[in-house]
Amino acid sequence: MSGVRKTRVLIVDDSAIVRKILAEALAGEPDLEVIGAAPDPYVARDKILALNPDVLTLDIEMPRMDGLTFLKRLMHFHPLPTVVISSLAQPSCRAAVEAMELGAVEVLAKPGGPYSVGELRHALAEKIRAAAASRIRAAKPAASAAAPPPVVAHTAAPGAVIAIGASTGGTEAIAMVLRRLPESCPAMVIAQHIPPEFSRAFANRLNDTCALAVKEAADGDALRPGLALIAPGDFHMLLRKGPSGYFVNVKTGPRVCYQRPSVDVLFSSVAEAAGPGATAALLTGMGADGARGLLKMRQAGARTIAQDEASCVVFGMPREAIALGAAAQVLPLDRIANAILASSASHAPHALEGAGYAT
Repeated sequence: MSGVRKTRVLIVDDSAIVRKILAEALAGEPDLEVIGAAPDPYVARDKILALNPDVLTLDIEMPRMDGLTFLKRLMHFHPLPTVVISSLAQPSCRAAVEAMELGAVEVLAKPGGPYSVGELRHALAEKIRAAAASRIRAAKPAASAAAPPPVVAHTAAPGAVIAIGASTGGTEAIAMVLRRLPESCPAMVIAQHIPPEFSRAFANRLNDTCALAVKEAADGDALRPGLALIAPGDFHMLLRKGPSGYFVNVKTGPRVCYQRPSVDVLFSSVAEAAGPGATAALLTGMGADGARGLLKMRQAGARTIAQDEASCVVFGMPREAIALGAAAQVLPLDRIANAILASSASHAPHALEGAGYAT
């Protein structure tokens, strides 16, 4: 990596042991450099100004100032790509999900959780790379933040299924889409790259703030209109069709595109089970997961949407799908909910004409 600028990382955690583990996990990565560490937000503030890091890792529970308060101030005054490092206790998981609402782009379980040393090294490095590639915007004052439009009644075509996939920046992208959908929206399956335990907190948060019901999927869960099922962290989710309708199969298995859950796995299963009865949206994320699955869905007659570059936190997965010709429409995030409702109300396989389509 001689001559190539490394991504500069500042570690913020009140535990000296955790700071040491994280620094050692990144020590062998040729494109990453730990430039400092801080035991609390006050020291972190000074080191950010002095060292100008590219990415921050941030603990949630710290003395003197908690991580959420610090993150809120950071995103207002000095926006910086942030990876939240959280314990697996449910209050901490909920706080980690709130941190992503405040602008953090990735979340990772603290060392000592479900990760081996090798898994921690890979997961941490990949999340820091994704954060470094992300587009961070300064937080808007609460008073000026645009409220989502009111949800309206919607009648879906019989058997309609919505599939959504996302990675870096996806928790907030998914939230924006779901908060614009009515309680009567079609059945929905969602794969978001997220560690175990955090997926449950994410689903619960959406359930509390959306008109439709949202839950972390369990094996055998049946689909129904007005319900969105979130793939559990570290498990693949597949759509199946039985005599009484659609249900999901939640299982382990090899990672696909380095991911579990994999968007490709979900989308491929939706293409097979629902075909032209489905609509899919591939949202912000690093890498290529979901691109080939979206292509399979389009080839099966489903309507397919990719988020546009300007509204993505990371334009990786949607870009790969567009390059494959998998996306019939390329839309900004704030138009995707309406496009989903329109396509699920009027099934017209292979309808490619009209503004907003990229064929």
